[in-house]
Amino acid sequence: MDNLITHFNQYLPLNELEVEALGIRVIEKTIKRRQFILNKGDTCRHYSFVSSGLLRKYAIDKNGCEFNIQFATENQWIQDLGSFNNNTPSQFYIEAIEPSILFQLDKNSLLYLLQNFPKFDRNFRVIMENKFINLENRIFQNISLSAEEGYKKFLNEYPELYNRLPNTQIASYLGITPEFLSKVRRNISLKD
Repeated sequence: MDNLITHFNQYLPLNELEVEALGIRVIEKTIKRRQFILNKGDTCRHYSFVSSGLLRKYAIDKNGCEFNIQFATENQWIQDLGSFNNNTPSQFYIEAIEPSILFQLDKNSLLYLLQNFPKFDRNFRVIMENKFINLENRIFQNISLSAEEGYKKFLNEYPELYNRLPNTQIASYLGITPEFLSKVRRNISLKD
């Protein structure tokens, strides 16, 4: 749980009482590659912190095409916020791309921490604000950048994912086909 505490400490450092309260409420979960922690139609019951491994959140359209919404690597959170907050069926899947270790907080545990320890309220607010900013930037990039520019930006922002993800997953995140991604990569290598 050390990396979870370190994660919180980068915002507002936790004292011993706060660390103890967190330790009592957090659940450690080991998941296998290709194991789901959320299926479409289920209600999201946890905020999940990735201690090690790699997960993806994605949706499938009516034609059966997958669209990656988010990747979560070490020291990142993943959940379906709308489903979690509103207790409604999720429209997303969350799946492990690699074997992973998660620390999870259910709704009651999270609410307890938020209501009884102001640092958790502040820390989670900053975490969610940062995720929202990233989402806004991603939407803007998707509507304003070419495929080549989007791929280069992805590589600059997520260099650790290049060797951990197959091209099909990167293409899905960028909203292009794997074949088009291959063409983009060829064009970039020819220019270099």
